[in-house]
Parts: sequence; structure tokens; C-alpha cells
Amino acid sequence: MVITDMQITDLDDVLRIEQQAFPTPWSRNAFIGELTQNPLALYLIGKSNGKAVCYAGTWLIHGEAHITNVAVDPEARGRGYGEAVCRELLRRMKNLGAGKATLEVRISNAVAQQLYCKLGFRAVGVRPGYYTDTNEDALIMWKDDLQSDERI
Repeated sequence: MVITDMQITDLDDVLRIEQQAFPTPWSRNAFIGELTQNPLALYLIGKSNGKAVCYAGTWLIHGEAHITNVAVDPEARGRGYGEAVCRELLRRMKNLGAGKATLEVRISNAVAQQLYCKLGFRAVGVRPGYYTDTNEDALIMWKDDLQSDERI
């Protein structure tokens, strides 16, 4: 898999994955705004044999990486693509000076939680009703000390 910076030209593929991965997908305009107007944002896309299979995004805020979204094409799951794109995202954030990383994940998304634990994140709290589409709680996860983590 090749991981590169997400471009506007990737959005058809990103939206295809987004719509399959999330009950309330982001819009094209939301992604355009992130790519063109948000100086804090970094979005990556992973392609295998020229086909988009995953993407991930983050914001760098006051030395912390806030992961906004990670998604893998349902047909490509279980092949390590999500882990690879997350590791590259964290590596890039580390190189930009991030010392820590955080994210929210649906309480019901055990697969994603397992991946984040594998990457060194730990659960630190719950945001009740965080997901407005279903009123589901979010598990808050943190990864401390990106600067000393040799695994990313």
C-alpha cells in the first residue's frame, strides 16, 4: 500500500469509503474545507494497486494530534491497512512536533478500540451522547509521549 497526502481528486474514493464506514458520513464540502481551509489538518489516503482502501485525518492543536477520522473500505478490512495509515499519521504528527494524540471512538466499535490499543492508546473517559446521530457515547482515548515512541 502507498500512503500519500489526500487531495481533492481523491474525494470520490474517500466519500465512497466514508459512506460505507459511518452511519452519518462527512460531506464532500466538509472534506474540501479540511483540505483547503484548515491549517491544522492533515489527511492521508492509502491505495493498494491504485485503489483507495483507507484514509485517516488529524488536527495538530497545541502540540497534540487530535485524530478526526479513520476508515477502511469494508472489502479491504483485516489486512492491516487501518494500522498502517494510523502509524503514518502518528509518525507525521510526531515529526510536526506533536507530543500526544487523542481521539474519540464509538463505545460499540470494539474493532477500532483494539487497533487503537495496539497503537498505544488507552481509554481515559467517556463523552456521553457524543454521536448525535445515535446518541451513542464516545470512548476518549489518549496516547502519551509520541516523541519517545519508536513503534510509529
